[in-house]
Amino acid sequence: MLSGGLQIEYSNKILGKMFNSYGDTIDGTTIKAPKTRNVYDRKLSIKDININGDVLWTGIKVIDFFAPLQKGYKMGLIGGAGVGKTVLIKELINNIYKKFSSNAVFVGVGERSREGQELYQEMQESNLLDKMAMVFGQMGDSSCSRSKAVYSGLTLAEYLRDEQNQDVLLFIDNIYRFIQAQSEISTELKRIPIENGYPTTMVSDINEIEERINSTDNGSITSFQAIYIPADDINDDAVQAVMTHLDGQIVLDRKIAEKGLYPAINVFQSTSKAIDPERVGPKHYKLVKQALSYLTRYEELEEIIAVLGIDELSDEDKMVFYRARKLRNYFTQPLFVSENYTGKKGKMVNIKDTLTDVKDILEGKYDEVDESSLLYRGSLNEK
Repeated sequence: MLSGGLQIEYSNKILGKMFNSYGDTIDGTTIKAPKTRNVYDRKLSIKDININGDVLWTGIKVIDFFAPLQKGYKMGLIGGAGVGKTVLIKELINNIYKKFSSNAVFVGVGERSREGQELYQEMQESNLLDKMAMVFGQMGDSSCSRSKAVYSGLTLAEYLRDEQNQDVLLFIDNIYRFIQAQSEISTELKRIPIENGYPTTMVSDINEIEERINSTDNGSITSFQAIYIPADDINDDAVQAVMTHLDGQIVLDRKIAEKGLYPAINVFQSTSKAIDPERVGPKHYKLVKQALSYLTRYEELEEIIAVLGIDELSDEDKMVFYRARKLRNYFTQPLFVSENYTGKKGKMVNIKDTLTDVKDILEGKYDEVDESSLLYRGSLNEK
């Protein structure tokens, strides 16, 4: 902490480092001749913000097809433990770095120290550590420390966007813990809370964070914000205050993971504002609607088959059932960061190939192909 207020490193030395909320390294390293910036400085004015950023294709079929990202988007990342959240984060970092040579920032707010240590080691083992910077305000830290972690992480992301002109990925896990920390501070100051014990400044606190996540003509910050939903109440005031800022959400589902289908993304609950004919084009938009229609009908038919058997279905329903299963299998994908565990070489898939493959599956080109042959492949055109 310097005389200029709360500061953190503002140079390329941030990569591969783990910081606490106050800008100190906590990974056993030191930074010589530090160049720092106040974490509350906002360099971006409204005229600098670019709201018409390009789509940020990740090479992950299920995300690019059902919930594509636009540069500067704020996406909710919802999923419990053990459903592949960390693997998905690592794959996104890997793919974005390969495509754009862009780096990532991970902010841990109110998470367990063990989880931070695990993430650090996993990034190290995946050779991704030098492509990212981390900030942790850990669960055992004071509420003041936890609340400041987001500001410190934002400053690192802003350096990569504004000074390195990169399209940065920012992961905040967990944004709800930031609100929780602000509530604790408000209680200590004996301020009267609003309903459910949240501080009166909750909305403005969230606005202040979210307004710093934006695109410019030279770079962008695209964020994934994990959201803890208290008592599974999605109508909770804090959850709703965050979700009003989101441009979409990616939901990881344990039931899908249990079937061995990864990434275990629930395509019915995952959404993006980019699914619009004017943004992704009418072909993509139409295929998404058609694919969701098939997958919805498939779930209905599964219940019928469980009671009556598949022979009771009409020919049209059988066709929908089998094509939907192929579609479901197609959206699995071998990931680069899990090559050592699966033995399958990771694949990045161009969105044009994904659209062609989905169209061919829905039109019956693969009706004679065994559905298992569509599991864990890249594009179907590849040999």
